[in-house]
Amino acid sequence: MEFKFPKDFYWGAATSAYQVEGDNHNDWSEWELKNAKIKAQIAKNNPPAGGWPEFILESYPNPLQEENYISGKACDHYNRYEADFDIAKSLGHNAHRFSIEWSRIEPEDEKFDEKEIEHYRHVIQTLKKKGIEPFVTLWHWTLPVWLAKKGGVRNRNFPKYFERYVSKVVKSLDSEVKYWLTINEPEIYSLNAYFRGRWTPQRQGIFNFYLTIRKLVAAHKRSYKAIKKNNSSSIVGVVCNLSDFQSSEGIINVLLKVFFERFWNHYFLRNTKNYLDCIGLNFYFHNRIDYGLNKNTNEVISDVGWDLHPEGIENVLNNLKRYHRPIFITESGLADKQDQHRTWFIEKTVEAISRALSANVDVRGYFHWSLLDNFEWDKGFWPRFGLVEVDYKTMERKIRNSALEYKKIIKQNSV
Repeated sequence: MEFKFPKDFYWGAATSAYQVEGDNHNDWSEWELKNAKIKAQIAKNNPPAGGWPEFILESYPNPLQEENYISGKACDHYNRYEADFDIAKSLGHNAHRFSIEWSRIEPEDEKFDEKEIEHYRHVIQTLKKKGIEPFVTLWHWTLPVWLAKKGGVRNRNFPKYFERYVSKVVKSLDSEVKYWLTINEPEIYSLNAYFRGRWTPQRQGIFNFYLTIRKLVAAHKRSYKAIKKNNSSSIVGVVCNLSDFQSSEGIINVLLKVFFERFWNHYFLRNTKNYLDCIGLNFYFHNRIDYGLNKNTNEVISDVGWDLHPEGIENVLNNLKRYHRPIFITESGLADKQDQHRTWFIEKTVEAISRALSANVDVRGYFHWSLLDNFEWDKGFWPRFGLVEVDYKTMERKIRNSALEYKKIIKQNSV
């Protein structure tokens, strides 16, 4: 499948520290231990329509087991990253997005662990030696326990704490890194932790959501200035989860579409546009509005029930042209344990990106989510997003066929 991509286009995959490293201690690890039994019971009592598929239940761990909801060793990527990057290299990747775990760097207030900083230095150097460009995310939702006890993101000094941590990391690793991404999906974190109350610290309400996302705007601005002060040539961005909103007929539906696009897709970017060198786009959701959200046809869905409409990324990319910043697709993927849909999903995504490029959208990279199967937050281990399958009993890696097809796409479009 050949399209027209720039010769310096980045092709790769993404991970996040907490989801793959293993043996992290932070606010989430403490929360999941308290909630694993409850979540397993909820999965038993409230199965999806038609019941849990056999192919999900036969895997380990499955959603009915408490251990599914405890990250534990995760993928043991902390100890296996060199071998995992060998796999990425063999699949033709020339870039990789990963995150640094704040709780490893600053396990106690103002006490930094130099050994952990050196660990991440070696992670970055390993990527570069293999010809893979590192894209480093500085915060992917988890907090050191000491900060969570102080109120976490809602602490009035959170932007200062974040800036201090970012400054330490950047000053230590700047010579190795060109691309820094400050915050992952501020809107998703605010939604689930402070509006729906599904994630720690389980707050609810629109006011909590608004105050949280405002804190994250401030944190991004401070960290952006700190990074640029340290090295003005660093390329600094933020990663936002944006949806392809489509409306049914009727003025109310049209107005709802305008509202959700303006608030969900553009609030954070609009308020940080002068503090961005690039934009990271995470795209998962096509959202049809018909007097309410998520009125999708769901003709084809992922294992977690998400409507698969990869073509929608083209609309989102076109809408991002207004910011006049280069765009990296920092995540796009699906839970697909049987690997039935991933190949065509990637093909359709790449085709849509190609059309956006033809419309002069400045897209410079695509990172599939995820390189590895991983711990998917409150859903646990059972959703399988990886190009590479992980056996959680043995930690054995197995390259899925879709990863090989993605490799072909990369080769055909790398000129």
